[in-house]
Amino acid sequence: MSAVSPELRRFLETHIPLIEEELFSFLPLQEPEEFMYSPMRDYPERGGKRSRPALVLLSCATLGGDVRKALRTAAAFEMFQSFALLHDDIEDDSEMRRGKPCIHRLHGVPLSINVGDALYAKVYEVLAANREILDCEMTLALIEEMIAGSRETFEGQAYDVGWIRRRIVPTEEEFMTMLRKKTGWYTGRGPCTAGAIIAGASVELQQAIGDFGEAMAIGFQIRDDLLNLMTAEGDAVTAPGITSGAYGKERGGDIAEGKRTLIIIDLLRKCSDAERAEVLDVLHAHRDDTTPEQIERVIGLAHDRGAITFAEEESRIRGEHAVRLLEALPATPERQLLREMLEFFVQRAF
Repeated sequence: MSAVSPELRRFLETHIPLIEEELFSFLPLQEPEEFMYSPMRDYPERGGKRSRPALVLLSCATLGGDVRKALRTAAAFEMFQSFALLHDDIEDDSEMRRGKPCIHRLHGVPLSINVGDALYAKVYEVLAANREILDCEMTLALIEEMIAGSRETFEGQAYDVGWIRRRIVPTEEEFMTMLRKKTGWYTGRGPCTAGAIIAGASVELQQAIGDFGEAMAIGFQIRDDLLNLMTAEGDAVTAPGITSGAYGKERGGDIAEGKRTLIIIDLLRKCSDAERAEVLDVLHAHRDDTTPEQIERVIGLAHDRGAITFAEEESRIRGEHAVRLLEALPATPERQLLREMLEFFVQRAF
């Protein structure tokens, strides 16, 4: 796996603690602590790469802004990430998140839904508090960006969950639309655009750096789907860190959940009719009825039929597209750090 450069490591290790300080200042422990405020801190306290808030800061700095004024917005994006993961885990009935059982497996679904709702409300509390740092016009622009991006994320999730419910296998084009909506905004375009807004960049530069972020995010998600099938079983209990490549989720969990990924779409169009029926039986079964042997069988077919190689190539293409978009931005030292973020999250080797 590609190592993080000393410059990027130094940037992250300097600024991530400041983002976390900002984040947790909006998550005080108070009543009802056991049923709400303590679980709200759970996912953020487990760690994670903090890539989205880092993108806010790096994008702001790349376009000449003051990263100190972007810390609160960066914290809002990490808050959104915690909310999105919590609800996503419920909807997928996932088992592990960042090396530990998912929140709904610890506290049950009803309480966990409420915790997720509370985190989403907190996102706007954090953004509204930007009035102490930024002017009202910029604060409103950031809130409007979060509203528009939330809608994109929820539309993407509707496709992702709806396809499983209706047993639909989307086309590659349909899948990429879902990925652009569900992951493209909140993992890439949103944080990058927010950083540009805080830097006072033109609408054209906001669009340009947002395009880079979206391309990076799509490549990252394809790579993450590959990691789900190729990670070692032991990595499920290791939470990812700021500069570590730990995975923190169960191997083959996407298959157990019936996820439609680029790997599965390509596998189904390449395998025999009998193999296609076998794969679909596994995808359509409840995860509790799916055995490790069945999951490994699907992973083996994905290797044998070239679906793994196909997805690796698609991730590489998306990464190269993101590089070209990045190189059109002003040449600053921080732009190079964005390039290194891209290499670490998308262009890394297994």
